[in-house]
Amino acid sequence: MNDDAEHVLFVTGRLAEPALRTVVDSLSQKEGFRAEIAVLGISVAALMHVDWVARKLSVPAGVSRVILPGWCQGEIAKLEKKFGVPFQLGPKDLRRLPQFWGSDSVEPIDLTAYDIEILAEINHAPMLSEPELLRIATQYREAGANLIDYGCLPGESSKTVREHIRLLIKEGFRVSIDSFNRLEVEAAVEEGAELVLSCNSSNLAWAANLNAELVVIPDDFSNLSTMQPVIETLLEKGKKIRLDPILEPIGFGFFKSLQRYAQTRQMWPDLPVMMGMGNVTELSEVDSAGVNFLLIAICQELQVTSLLTTQVINWARSTVQELDAARRMIKYAIDHQQIPKHLDSSLVMLRDPYLYPRSQEELERMAAKIKDPNFRIFAEQDGLHLMNRDGHWIEDDPFELLKKIEQESKVDVPHAFYLGYELALAEIARRLGKQYTQDEGLDWGGLNQEKTSHEIRHELRKKRT
Repeated sequence: MNDDAEHVLFVTGRLAEPALRTVVDSLSQKEGFRAEIAVLGISVAALMHVDWVARKLSVPAGVSRVILPGWCQGEIAKLEKKFGVPFQLGPKDLRRLPQFWGSDSVEPIDLTAYDIEILAEINHAPMLSEPELLRIATQYREAGANLIDYGCLPGESSKTVREHIRLLIKEGFRVSIDSFNRLEVEAAVEEGAELVLSCNSSNLAWAANLNAELVVIPDDFSNLSTMQPVIETLLEKGKKIRLDPILEPIGFGFFKSLQRYAQTRQMWPDLPVMMGMGNVTELSEVDSAGVNFLLIAICQELQVTSLLTTQVINWARSTVQELDAARRMIKYAIDHQQIPKHLDSSLVMLRDPYLYPRSQEELERMAAKIKDPNFRIFAEQDGLHLMNRDGHWIEDDPFELLKKIEQESKVDVPHAFYLGYELALAEIARRLGKQYTQDEGLDWGGLNQEKTSHEIRHELRKKRT
């Protein structure tokens, strides 16, 4: 080892020491730094707090930085002040140290740019109260929508359209109106709606006089030439337009409709094109993220610069957020001629990008070291592992595990609740191919929420320590 090599101290607890040593030994040889491990007097490293570490830790001379367990709580600056060296929180799973180690040297990927505008439709908008309308519009905007599309009802015109559009504009939303009803559309445009969906020969006579951009659709979806007279009339009047040849549902001309988008781009290369995606995402019983990703990829390559989406059906409930992530990722991939892989994992929701299995030997070694009644849970391919000082149990079924510990171990009610909750997460992780780490929430990509229960779960464990 080079005498000038960086000297790094890794801090851990008793149970994690063997696994950490294996990872660190390999990593230090590969990266060329000198590694040292400080094992503090605690079984679970995730329960450490900065104030406790300050009392228990000794930093050897020559150490250039210290890596703490990722769940360590408190202000790291206190440790840096006391010991005079930089401290850093490592990953929450020590097996991710190799990726963590390289993160400082890899320039972060900039996914801020995108070309495609998202119109998020509020269905049956006239039926909503003003607070509910604003709640949905705000939710869509926060998820990435650029325009709020006000979806009207078929039949008689609604008297609430004008007031609703006025309210949305006042609250700073960009708005489009989705209606063929003249009274509704004219009222919406007068109040500030900037885009009208849609225009063909049936409403051209009055729509051509609107002070707004118009979306042109075919009279006959299978015949693009039926858009030509409408396009010519609107352009002669100096109107701003975009074209939508209509995406058809799968099984009802889906591929032919995709071909029409390519033909539209060829026939009118200088006009913007829009795609309405609901016929596919809402009408295909499949999780929407992958579908949205592929449709965005098609749009990006065809230079379709805007899309209309809904998120009514439950499997498409996060469509706006998914489209926002997809449009950024795919633009980056195409601009940089890079496969859209390892750019962003927010659309990987059901299966994790990486799994870190533990060997049987590692689990048995860990179980042999446990001297307290707290349970440790692991989700591995061979089953759910549950261990404490009383034993090490392995079952496919969490209920079978609970039967065993009722017979062979003493469990109090709060800990039984904690155990059931964690076993449920572990079982979900095994079934879906996700990484399970005790006391950490599962990673749901873009659907992640704040893991506010983390501290509560730790408190349950502390009471047993």
